[in-house]
Amino acid sequence: MDPKFLVLALLGVFCLTQAQLEENECIKANAKSCGACIQVGEKCGWCTDPDFLKQGESTSARCDEVDSLIKRSCAKVSIENPRGSLQITGNKNVTNRNKDSQKLKPDEITQIQPQKLKLNLRSGEAQKFTLKFKRAEDYPIDLYYLMDLSWSMKDDLENVKNLGTDLRREMQSITSDFRIGFGSFVEKTVMPYISTTPAKLLNPCSTDQNCTSPFSYKNVLPLTAKGEQFNTLVSKQQISGNLDSPEGGFDAIMQVAVCGDKIGWRNVTRLLVFSTDAGFHFAGDGKLGGIVLPNDGKCHLENDMYTMSHYYDYPSIAHLVQKLSENNIQTIFAVTNEFQPVYKELQNLIPKSAVGTLSSNSSNVIKLIIDAYNALSSEVILENSKLPEGVSISYISHCKNGVSKTGEDGRKCSNISIGDEVTFDVAITSKGCPATGKSETVKIKMQGFTEEVEVQLSFICECECHDAGTPDSPECSSGNGTFECGACRCNDGRIGQKCECSTDEVRTEDLDANCRMGNSTDICSNNGDCVCGTCECKKRENPEERYSGKHCECDNFNCDRSNNKLCGGHGRCECRVCYCDANYTGSACDCSLDTSTCLAKNKQICNGRGTCECGVCKCTDPKFQGATCEVCPTCPGVCTEHKECVQCRAFATGEKKETCELECMYFQLEMVKSRDDLPQPGAEPFISHCKERDANDCWFYYTYAVKNDSTKVVHVVEVAECPDGPDIIPIVAGVVAGIVLIGLALLLIWKLLTIIHDRREFAKFEKEKMNAKWDTQENPIYKSPINKFQNPSYGRKGGAL
Repeated sequence: MDPKFLVLALLGVFCLTQAQLEENECIKANAKSCGACIQVGEKCGWCTDPDFLKQGESTSARCDEVDSLIKRSCAKVSIENPRGSLQITGNKNVTNRNKDSQKLKPDEITQIQPQKLKLNLRSGEAQKFTLKFKRAEDYPIDLYYLMDLSWSMKDDLENVKNLGTDLRREMQSITSDFRIGFGSFVEKTVMPYISTTPAKLLNPCSTDQNCTSPFSYKNVLPLTAKGEQFNTLVSKQQISGNLDSPEGGFDAIMQVAVCGDKIGWRNVTRLLVFSTDAGFHFAGDGKLGGIVLPNDGKCHLENDMYTMSHYYDYPSIAHLVQKLSENNIQTIFAVTNEFQPVYKELQNLIPKSAVGTLSSNSSNVIKLIIDAYNALSSEVILENSKLPEGVSISYISHCKNGVSKTGEDGRKCSNISIGDEVTFDVAITSKGCPATGKSETVKIKMQGFTEEVEVQLSFICECECHDAGTPDSPECSSGNGTFECGACRCNDGRIGQKCECSTDEVRTEDLDANCRMGNSTDICSNNGDCVCGTCECKKRENPEERYSGKHCECDNFNCDRSNNKLCGGHGRCECRVCYCDANYTGSACDCSLDTSTCLAKNKQICNGRGTCECGVCKCTDPKFQGATCEVCPTCPGVCTEHKECVQCRAFATGEKKETCELECMYFQLEMVKSRDDLPQPGAEPFISHCKERDANDCWFYYTYAVKNDSTKVVHVVEVAECPDGPDIIPIVAGVVAGIVLIGLALLLIWKLLTIIHDRREFAKFEKEKMNAKWDTQENPIYKSPINKFQNPSYGRKGGAL
């Protein structure tokens, strides 16, 4: 076998075993009671039939998948398999209204449906329900503006003074019920954050600037519908100052979140606008000022001033996230461009928050708030309170345009406009029962909204038959246990199917002797435990594999295998012996009694050349091979085998001409006039077309066919095709013509080479002739008798005196 195939096969068996193990967790749990069984998983059931268990099976064998229990002959009426339930107790419809509708109070507006549910959870079984959310039109809004009043924000304060009326006017397009508040912050009033000299405590700015004393956080104006009052109070505010660049904004945010009564928050949309041009201090920075106590997350406003800034450290980001989420506050960070990256990172940590770029003088603050609010309100995010131990929750969102999401994205829907309706499929699952076993409450809400869904959880921890149990029942060894759900639940210190044994007696020699088979020294064949003199067989990881028998000596998985399958996949294993299905035999049920796989094309078993054993042909003649003994590599072909007999009977020629009547009468001969008259493929069941050559180099054609009744028929073309003799005259003429042409070609080549040679010689002569020089002027020893001289004064203008 190919090693790769073997590895893949083993992996397949391993994966199958793992899959079976995961699917049937009921047996693996080894549950001893019905209550413990149903907590394992939703597929687990408990058989209450007192006579269900077979010899050697432990009480935990009553716990199995329902289908498996039925296969093991447990009646449906005897199976405990309780199911969970869901009840909606508060289901007020979402509000359909607009600005022109009747004015409603905030608590009269419903945006999420249903509001209350009761779930009865069975372990492993998910209870599912659908939440509907519709963003109401004209929903009230509370906005609290928290501003940094350090010196660098001086020009920003001027633009915020008219924010109340201007923002209210802009918000009219969103809601008719709008309230606004104002608060400010600077820094903790201790060194090194501010200067604590008396003069600087009065005026932290330079002497020519009039600044107010430093403070940590001040609630200037609780939330109000009077925008003019906002303008009046803000116009009276003065800038302060501090020493370091980061500010104490986190202290202020914490007080705004937890001091709901003093801020005036309603159960409506809550917006906190945090405006600054600097960074922030967070938990741990207080050590610089000698402050080591962690922030307690409680309200400490007295006369609208935060009084414990010198006592408690700055809150951590996680602490702020918790308090903002608990109080349904959505945060808008209005910061300058320089600190955009810092607050963008902070936005990733704080749910339902947004960051906007504040101009250098806060002139764009209204547009920033409107844009941020639209961005926040257009996204819906579900969140839930802390879940009890073992309880999980999942969401599937169905958003606009038919978009559905799962996983973490299943909590969200984006681009939700006023009046849009979205739904969420919620599934709550419990694994087992909580330690308390009592009812628990889980709350689900939309981030940034005060409305919530209250889900009351109760748990199915026992079977119905548990209540009908008989304590100290005579069925359980004279009252040593409670007889419930068809089995004994033993009292402390007692074990055994009938609680018949004390734990102190389990391993005594007298009891162990009853668990040994014959003279063997093995207790329960090493496949079980001896409990009160009775073998309780071990369980296998694969729930389909079981030990059985009085001494656990039998099993259903150690039988012979074929093709890596138990009993070849054609039988059942009982006590290590294969009981084969019909038409199969052998120790591994791997021998098929079906002979159809041995039938050849001629409908004969193994072509008459072998026997059919276990569905496979065993060829009696070693020359033949193949699935039906049809292949003979060393045998001549059909055409070659019958050539001599066909030749002698059709043409009275060939090697068997003398013995033709003795050796070649095994077939029926039919003569045809031409090859076109030969039988074509399909005319006979098994036919071969042959073309053979005789001693005279003549080709003769025939077919050899075997009919269904095994009759052999040969059709032969009457006339053999013999080649014609050669034509001498064309051959001789061709040879003579070839010789003449070759001679002429050689003469032409010789003549051409001669002409080329002569022309080269003549050209060489002409070149040498041109190179000959006879002029005496060129003679190197000849000297001319004529001398020439130049008068030096010739050509001058005027002669010398």
